[in-house]
Amino acid sequence: MIRPFVLLPALAAVALAGAAFAQGAVSALKGHNSNSPVDVEADRIEVQDRADRAIFSGNVRARQGDLALDAARLTVAYASGSSGTQIQRLDASGGVTVRSPSETATGQFAIYDLNRRLITMVGGVTLVRGASRIQGGRLVIDLTSGRATVDGSGVGGAGTSSQGGRVTGRFTVPQRGQ
Repeated sequence: MIRPFVLLPALAAVALAGAAFAQGAVSALKGHNSNSPVDVEADRIEVQDRADRAIFSGNVRARQGDLALDAARLTVAYASGSSGTQIQRLDASGGVTVRSPSETATGQFAIYDLNRRLITMVGGVTLVRGASRIQGGRLVIDLTSGRATVDGSGVGGAGTSSQGGRVTGRFTVPQRGQ
């Protein structure tokens, strides 16, 4: 029979490893400058000026500072005013990858709300830092607070996560002498 108090230290270690992973992942993104220019390249662009949006398709690559986003399709929503064109939001779909210098996140869809400084990814999301990995249905990164949250199911309920609505993770631990 396994006594409950024997499992508690193991569970606490896993929770601490997850917290350390999340804190480290976020700290690299916390200082991201969402006011820097966004550079985009793609195979095709369609500008819908009356709708204040541009649609990029085919091997899309977007960069803002140290943050990179690759996808099959990217819709850029913008506002035009006296101070010029201001990007409001990026909606990416089709095998989305978001990379910073120390982490990589993948999923089916991503929304980067520049005004709220939030990146939301859904659909079989994986967040990797070094050899550590977290998987779930939805990842939300708050660039202002430096907080990342992974949920088991993405918005829209079941079917967005291959893990049955649960968050899973594997965390590396330092090697210790015996």
